[in-house]
Amino acid sequence: MAQHFLLSSQAKSLSLAKVARMSDEDAFDAFRCIRWAETEGKPVCPQCGCAKAYTYKARKIFKCKGCSKQFSVTSGTIFADRKLPIRDYLLAIAIFANGAKGYSMLQLSRDLGVSYKAAFVLAHKLRKAMAAEQQDAEPLSGHVEVDGGYFGGHIRPANHKENRIDRRRARYQTGKRRVVVVMRERNGRTLPHVYRSEAAAVPHVAKHVDRNATLYADEAVHWDALHARFLTKRINHQQAYSTDDASTNQAESYFSRLRRAEVGTHHHISGKYLPAYALEMAWREDRRRVSNGEQFLSITRAALVHPASDQWKGYWSKRA
Repeated sequence: MAQHFLLSSQAKSLSLAKVARMSDEDAFDAFRCIRWAETEGKPVCPQCGCAKAYTYKARKIFKCKGCSKQFSVTSGTIFADRKLPIRDYLLAIAIFANGAKGYSMLQLSRDLGVSYKAAFVLAHKLRKAMAAEQQDAEPLSGHVEVDGGYFGGHIRPANHKENRIDRRRARYQTGKRRVVVVMRERNGRTLPHVYRSEAAAVPHVAKHVDRNATLYADEAVHWDALHARFLTKRINHQQAYSTDDASTNQAESYFSRLRRAEVGTHHHISGKYLPAYALEMAWREDRRRVSNGEQFLSITRAALVHPASDQWKGYWSKRA
């Protein structure tokens, strides 16, 4: 029997112990080389783009020769105005990358020895960077599966059987339930969005899928509107999971990862933050055959390219 990729040596190209043993100088050099890979680690001013800068012996900062602005290796990135040592950020990214079904922020706070608030913001900054990398301007093409899954709005069943209700009915919902609608290229990109209902996603699907694509969906009536725009193949899940190549199995695979993250790792995901978790799981699903070392580099590059986030920079102080 063939060995699963995650069990192979190719999947394990990063050691947490190696990152944890880094000195501050090693971590600084790693950050610098990853951020300015195009200039072989030579600093580039985030203000004016000048590639000539002075260095300081006393502090690990630079001064641009063009605009005379001082900047650090994290200036202008999602880690701007950081408080933790750079090695801790590298270690946090390595830990976060190793979580195949996500990583608990409570556990991350214990691993790094920081408060839950610090871990919460740091994890969401990483999700923000991953989401920016996941969302491509190019429409999905080829063979695209579309499906929806309901998350949140849990209603506990009554203790006695005679008092129990059908919790699926709309009139019994709390108003917190959301639908994650995913569009997934077969063996390609995964693009999720969050809506109040599956029907509300129809215009978005038409916008983000190439007109020449073949669309696969279930028999829900709201997908009927897509027949006029796409070549569609439908599958009735009451009869079969797949018939004549018509299936949404890869979309369901994505939902499996997202549900396991919700139930097994985070236990609860607020509707406010559901889009961030949905995009994180899409990123992980698309890179499930990529080694943890490559995932680590990809997240680090995405974080160092992404500008400072208005949402997460000073998140707690804004709500004081």
